[in-house]
Amino acid sequence: MQTSSLVQALFDLCKKAFLPSGPAPSPAAINKLCSLLDTFKPIDVGLNEDALEQDRGYGFFGQNIQRNRHSAMVARWSQPVTYLHIYECDSFTIGIFCLPTSAVIPLHDHPGMIVLSKLLYGSMHVKAYDWVDPVDLERNSDRSQSRLAKLKVDTVITAPRGPSVLYPTTGGNIHSFTAVTSCAVLDVLAPPYSDTAGRHCTYYRDYPYSCFPGKLTENTVEDQGYAWLEVDSMNDFFVRGGKYTGPRVET
Repeated sequence: MQTSSLVQALFDLCKKAFLPSGPAPSPAAINKLCSLLDTFKPIDVGLNEDALEQDRGYGFFGQNIQRNRHSAMVARWSQPVTYLHIYECDSFTIGIFCLPTSAVIPLHDHPGMIVLSKLLYGSMHVKAYDWVDPVDLERNSDRSQSRLAKLKVDTVITAPRGPSVLYPTTGGNIHSFTAVTSCAVLDVLAPPYSDTAGRHCTYYRDYPYSCFPGKLTENTVEDQGYAWLEVDSMNDFFVRGGKYTGPRVET
């Protein structure tokens, strides 16, 4: 008898935890998912740790340049990121982001979503923010304004390490990845991005807290890890599709 794969077990748990139009998953359900994700190794999803470094393609993102607030033109050189699709439905999606050394997934959000991530191998720098006032963001549909965010994570992580969880308003919902070495991240997003449901991926630029002195208030402290985020409307970050070669999901 063929033993069920870890990928199948992950799908089964996700199907129980993330119900269509159902309540948010319980802390116990999230803990079960994290415990399972913690057992994953590259071989469990058909990955070869050495293969990614052999694929050294190059590319730019941000329309080849990024304009900073002082009008300087800064080139941003990045190798392509590959996404391996495992499964997707209306309730959740499972996939893997593969980043060659120095590749960047720029600062982006996950509106109304829970995201579980497991670094399968390698090292990456993670920078993550939460909105200081997420309720105000929901009330005001004008995203062109700079908004205050609190820095939650700014560190290099290295496999093996436990999975991380972010929620719609906590845990570092807005984050970026920079590959220190080639690396891969197994992601569960619930629910997935959806244009029809209004869950769009928005890219941001972060600026030091002191960059907008007119917006400083008595309730915030400059040296406590705050930053201003603005929508990066010029960002044309591209993820190429790859072939997933690991165990398949039986629905």
